[in-house]
Amino acid sequence: MKLSQYTLSLLDDIEKRIIPENEEDFVEQWKKFWNGEIEDTLFVPKRKIVSQSGIEVKDININDAIEDYELMLDMQLAGISAALGKTKEAIGTRANYGTGIMTSLFGAELFVMDRKHNTLPTTRSFNDTEVIRKIVDDGMPALDSALGKKVFEYGEFYLEVIKNYPKIAKYVFMYHPDTQGPLDVAELLWGGEMFYALYDEPELVHGLMELITNTYIAFLEKWFRMFLNREDINVHWNFWMRGAICLRNDSAVNLAPSQYEEFVLEYDKRVLEHFGGGMMHYCGKGDQFVGLVTENTIVSGVHLSQPHLNDMNKVFGATVDKGVRLLALAPETAQEYAKKPHALKGMIYCG
Repeated sequence: MKLSQYTLSLLDDIEKRIIPENEEDFVEQWKKFWNGEIEDTLFVPKRKIVSQSGIEVKDININDAIEDYELMLDMQLAGISAALGKTKEAIGTRANYGTGIMTSLFGAELFVMDRKHNTLPTTRSFNDTEVIRKIVDDGMPALDSALGKKVFEYGEFYLEVIKNYPKIAKYVFMYHPDTQGPLDVAELLWGGEMFYALYDEPELVHGLMELITNTYIAFLEKWFRMFLNREDINVHWNFWMRGAICLRNDSAVNLAPSQYEEFVLEYDKRVLEHFGGGMMHYCGKGDQFVGLVTENTIVSGVHLSQPHLNDMNKVFGATVDKGVRLLALAPETAQEYAKKPHALKGMIYCG
């Protein structure tokens, strides 16, 4: 495999900077967090030795990276290089093809923004109930079509590259691509008409959710055959989580609790149980459904990006008070909770 001198230099630099004892100590800190062995209320991991890149790291535009496997690798290696220079970040990487990976399998058109925005692609929604009906009738699509083809081919490319870099192969964690969650995929595929269909076409909504859930499981099973998960904790984004998957539930913030329970819960539960658990992420206000998730599934942690939009007393009651970790909570929000008399030790990762 012929790689550019820049890519080879970046690989060599990262391989040299990875200190096995340092990374093993970092992982042990995270294990203690998940095992309930943290003495402080807030968990703040610390990589004891940090190092800066020995070469000048290039900025790669995402529009170029999604069209070239080596440029995708360069972009991901830049993130790994940066993480090695920080105290709190796990060294992870992924096949970074945006939120439209799953929807593209069903024929949704790829939407790429102008390169000046340097933003990941997505897909256009059909907003056509009859198209959705045909998608359900057609059944599971080919997993290696559309963006799925790029995801798996990039995975094979990455595995071939790191054969010559044993420390990268061992200590840099390849986590799963952005498969979203069943409801997110449904909304991205269907569009705004889906919310009307909750009332007008409930059987069709369930039919689509069933199809997406089965496809989601099959797609990640194929991925995990290439990149095995650890049994204890695994990287996602820049931290270690318990379980195998990160289930996105951004679309659920639009639903009432009764709607989440009727149309989403059983599918989220099935995905989490199939893969032995994981964490849930959502953007926006989700305090109305987060308790349903933590009470009825084996989710181990919750990651929310906008605590100021949530009733955090509800969120804390549904998570840390029930032994479910809160992940990457902003320091000011975490510190506020830490003052409460019922605050539990070591349940919040302060990111």
